[in-house]
Amino acid sequence: MSKIDDLTSGLLEELKTLSDEEMIDVLNNIRLQLHEAGPFKSEPCDCILWIRQESIHANEYNPNHVATPEMKLLYESVKSDGYTMPIVTYDLKNGQREIVDGFHRNRIGREHADIKKRLRGYLPVSTIDKPADERMGSTIRHNRARGTHGIRPMSDIVLDLSKQGWNDAKICEKLGMELDEVIRLKQITGLKEAFMNHEFSRSWEDFEKKYYSERN
Repeated sequence: MSKIDDLTSGLLEELKTLSDEEMIDVLNNIRLQLHEAGPFKSEPCDCILWIRQESIHANEYNPNHVATPEMKLLYESVKSDGYTMPIVTYDLKNGQREIVDGFHRNRIGREHADIKKRLRGYLPVSTIDKPADERMGSTIRHNRARGTHGIRPMSDIVLDLSKQGWNDAKICEKLGMELDEVIRLKQITGLKEAFMNHEFSRSWEDFEKKYYSERN
């Protein structure tokens, strides 16, 4: 290991000659290369990068809501313990990133001057590479694992996924739902389109008679 140790020592000496911003860029590049060379390159947490806040943007479908007391607690946690979890993002390949999970951790870094100063305007991110519908599923899984999601936005998401071709089985599997929950969320939308890929209910005529006759 002496060769590795010598290379590491040389790298540390070289880093001392850089400005903070140059060092952040260099370290991000080193982390990316080590990640690709390592045995855990399929795990997003293996590569945490520091990205400028203005390059990180919210998605349009997150139904997670955090009450004021919990936001205050999150701020105290980041203030006292630092960022113990990165913000999960999707690299849009144009210098911008979309948040998949961690919108409120993102807010803490932006909205609190002491945290923003401490982080020099950067935020820690991990990266997942999935198509849009799968990213939506990832966001919901993260939220549901914490027990936080909004009913109305969830029904809208189920409708969107149905329009993209997801059937009941896939929605149940990918979002960690029971079939009756999926059906209930579809009913909330009040739209027949939500049932275009519905497989497990009785005939559409029975459903329409039961739920839509009352609306007319």
